[in-house]
Order: sequence, then structure tokens, then C-alpha cells
Amino acid sequence: MRFGIAPPYDTGVVADPAWMAAFARHADDVGFESIYLAEHLAVVAGYTRDHHYTGDGHMGLPDDTPFPDVLETLAYLAGQTGDLRLHTSVIVLPLHHPVHLAKRVATLDRLSGGRVTLGVGVGWMREEMAALNVDPASRGRRADEAIMALRAIWAEDPASFEGRFFRFSGLRSHPRPVRPGGPAIHIGGHSEAAARRAGRMGDGFHPLGVPLDRLDGADGPVTLMRAEAERAGRDPGAIEVTVTLPMPHVDGKVIDQAEAAGVTRIVLSNRGTDLDSLRRAMDDFAAIHPMP
Repeated sequence: MRFGIAPPYDTGVVADPAWMAAFARHADDVGFESIYLAEHLAVVAGYTRDHHYTGDGHMGLPDDTPFPDVLETLAYLAGQTGDLRLHTSVIVLPLHHPVHLAKRVATLDRLSGGRVTLGVGVGWMREEMAALNVDPASRGRRADEAIMALRAIWAEDPASFEGRFFRFSGLRSHPRPVRPGGPAIHIGGHSEAAARRAGRMGDGFHPLGVPLDRLDGADGPVTLMRAEAERAGRDPGAIEVTVTLPMPHVDGKVIDQAEAAGVTRIVLSNRGTDLDSLRRAMDDFAAIHPMP
């Protein structure tokens, strides 16, 4: 089992450079595999309460919660760390043009020594999409095309792609990512569509907000992902499975349950702004659960 870590967005510290640098450096020193950062380009006041991971549909954070640009924040943390992998969880993919995103991600990957994993999702805040002239009804199809376009740009030189939403030919985008074909792309989301997208197209699957005991049941998202991978002629065992759980709730029993469900990585979420307390919690966790 690999362990990632996420900072406490509810406190605003993600926009504090000194706090984030110290947090990331300590995670790197302790041996955590990765750090996970989220994205909202904007939060629209009065948005429709359609968030799937809270009981009342509210995203669970104040509207003015700082969401610094995820790739620029990871670039800053790349310069503060040596081995810590840099994950997005998740980029709201329909809000980005793949030509622009491919350049930004490849640059971060190159400058960090190949430490990037691109977690993507289709998003849920319809008003945020409307602010960027993206039709929410098209977000799944746009995401599929964007994934294919990203991989074309990273794998081909020059690259060409012809789709409904994106098209280009003779495209040369440099610098190239460290890994041939570009960084791994992990699909985030709780829905059947996300599970099937991960099976067809993902290097990993991050079923957000799904309890461990529902991951691999008859209609669980991991089960759906595996079935879709087989239909696509892919090896489902090669697709990483990540879950996010509160750090205080993760013990040996939970880790065993996660492994039994096919999970390969647990991202530990955190609350509170007291950095010393979080450092001690990271130390204690690493002492009980040695990092690979």
C-alpha cells in the first residue's frame, strides 16, 4: 500500500506558501509517496447544491475558500521536495483546453523530474462551467476527447487529433514529459460513468466519496471499472485504485480492508492548521505503517 497526503483546504493554509512548503517537505522526509491538491477555478455564489460527497449538496467549504491554481502550487512544491509525487485530485478537465493543459503539465513534469500524475474529473458545479462557456451536458464527452488529445500531444511529435470539441494537426509541443507518452492519468469520480471511463482510458481510478465496503461489490465502482477494462481489452490489474480517507480513521484494519478491495493507494486527508500537530500525526502514522 502506498500513502499520499492532502492538506486541509477548509483552513485556507493551501494558499500560505510557508505553511505548504513545510507541510510538503515533512511529508517528503517522512516517506509519503505523494501530495494531492484539488481544483476549482471559481466558486459561483449561490451555486446549485449538487455536490455528491456531502449530505446537503454543499461542497462543505465556504465559498471564499482559497483554491490556488493547482499546477502552479504543485510547481512551487516541486521545488521544495525531492521525491514526493505531485498529484492533481482532480483537475476539472472540461474547463481546460488540452493543448494548453498538455504544455503546463509537461512543463511541471519535466521540471520536477517526472513526478506528476494527472488526476482528472468531469466536475459538478454547473455554474463554474457556465462561467467558462462550457455546456455541463457535454462535460463527459469533452473529458474523453481531452484525455485522448493530451495523450496524442505527449506521444506524437508532431501530433494530430480530430474530435468534436478539439482538433489540431502538425502540433509540436515541447518540452516533452519525462515518461514516454506522458504522465499517468487517473480518473476521479463516484459515478458509473467515471468507473467506466477509468476502465477504458485511465491509468488509475480514484472513486471519490465511496465507502470501502462498496468499492468492489456486485455494482461497486471498482467492479465496474474492471469489467469495462476487460471489455476494452485492457488489463484491469494494471489500473491503480486510490481512495481518500481521514488520517485519524486509517489503521491496520482499514488498510487490510482497502487492500482486499483492490486499493493500491490511500490518500490521508487532514483538518486543522496547527502544523506541529500534523507533523506529529504524520510521524506517528509512518512509525506504525512504514512507507514502502
